[in-house]
Amino acid sequence: MSHPTYELKGAVHETPKTAKRIEFDEFGPSSVLKYVEVEVPQPKEGEVLVKNYAIGVNFIDTYQRSGLYRVAKLPKSGLGTEAAGVIQVVGSGVSEFEPGSRVCYYRSSLGAYAEYHIVPASALVKIPDDIDYDIAAASILKGLTVHYLLRQIVKVKKGDIGLFTAGAGGVGLIAMQWARHLGAKLIATASSHQKCELAKKYGAWQTINTSEEDTAQRVLEITEGKKVPVVFDSIGKDTWQSSLKCLSRRGLLISYGNASGPVTDANVGDLAANGSLFLTRPTLWDYSDDVPGMADELFSLIRSGAIKIEINQRYDLKDAKAAHDGLASRNTTGATVLYPEEFSPRQF
Repeated sequence: MSHPTYELKGAVHETPKTAKRIEFDEFGPSSVLKYVEVEVPQPKEGEVLVKNYAIGVNFIDTYQRSGLYRVAKLPKSGLGTEAAGVIQVVGSGVSEFEPGSRVCYYRSSLGAYAEYHIVPASALVKIPDDIDYDIAAASILKGLTVHYLLRQIVKVKKGDIGLFTAGAGGVGLIAMQWARHLGAKLIATASSHQKCELAKKYGAWQTINTSEEDTAQRVLEITEGKKVPVVFDSIGKDTWQSSLKCLSRRGLLISYGNASGPVTDANVGDLAANGSLFLTRPTLWDYSDDVPGMADELFSLIRSGAIKIEINQRYDLKDAKAAHDGLASRNTTGATVLYPEEFSPRQF
């Protein structure tokens, strides 16, 4: 459903002197987040000023806020790297974009939780006219993540089988649909019956309710003792051992997230003990040589209906704390999006 105040085409507005954003002065729980008014910066060479229409919320944001990933420059650090909006001002040396361009981005300096944000032109992706801002903000980082998981690390093809943890999350639901489109079969784990049903609705071949079932045992049953050749694991500490046990001989564990915390007690010998396994800990940054091409493939699948972006949590920008609390509860499904006050989700 399109936001009632979104224009299909981009619009350039007079830039205000000040605007709202989320900041934090120390690492810690969600309570460190503050909704403040700051001066709107001007772009330097190679940069643009984007007016954000919708802002993606990701687990990595909680890591950066808590200090698990210490990339924030304190005090007065911004937060978030993913959003969609309209370019208002371009800096010198920028020729591929102009004021009014509809864009999204997945990497920038921390500070996307804001009404206005400075973004390197090299980090921008053009949004097709028939893709809404919030769909772009909810899908660009998660969709590119699924691209490198299914299209680069493992070139998934028809008939392939794998296990995907957190199958009802924002990344998980995109992965279920993309794998189904490719003819592959993903077994999705989720923490409730409702989440399992959602993952199944969006393309999971089989589901495992981790609150009631043992993942490794169920994988054995589903595969008739063969296990799976690949596990896509975004949970980390809590699923490390079970993920290893689910893999067939010479299988690959792709550990791409730490939702339950980082794996700190890993023993390389476990890879041998479980069948000469392979392990990779990838990041999107090392699989982003052709972001425009990756984004084109993602948006093409969205436009065709092969992938539907599920935005199940919508918050005002000022309520970023509540958005983080929702992620921490592990009770969310699909994507979480923040909206600047002008585009409040209360208008839906």
